Amino acid sequence: MDKKKKRLMIRGAILLIMMAAIIFALTSKKETKVLAVGDKAPNFELLDMNGEKVKLSDYEGQGVFLNFWGTWCPPCKKEMPYIEEHSKEFTKKGVQVLSVNIGESEFKVDTFINQYGLTFPVMIDKNKSVSRNSYNVVPLPTTMLIDKNGIIKKIVTREMSEAEIVSLMESIQPE
Repeated sequence: MDKKKKRLMIRGAILLIMMAAIIFALTSKKETKVLAVGDKAPNFELLDMNGEKVKLSDYEGQGVFLNFWGTWCPPCKKEMPYIEEHSKEFTKKGVQVLSVNIGESEFKVDTFINQYGLTFPVMIDKNKSVSRNSYNVVPLPTTMLIDKNGIIKKIVTREMSEAEIVSLMESIQPE
């Protein structure tokens, strides 16, 4: 085989491999649905810091204040004491706070829990399957307000004031 034909065959093989890779990349991309107000909140199951399973569906009939956060996030640190303070009051009124840390170590999260005296369920989304795939959380903190029927009523993608936290918890109280 002469050099020209050999070079042409190699180029053709490279082109076929590149085309196959492009087709694979385009067809295997998993579309992530961006959640919006009015959507049904996707159910999830994560372990809390005590190793107990926590499922969103377990709280149907209650309002859920679903907060995604990180120990390194200054706005998360600022709002967490307010969330803790008012979670006790609103739990009695049918609003459950669920807190999801995104991918940090149990040691870091446990230290944070102790530092802030958190008493509501705290889970770690170790492989980010809930925060990234189901809920498409990008900025931290992100809080989803979910009503008693599992419908997202509000999405907050920034730090919240104490007054805003109280108002939002009030807005998802079951009647």
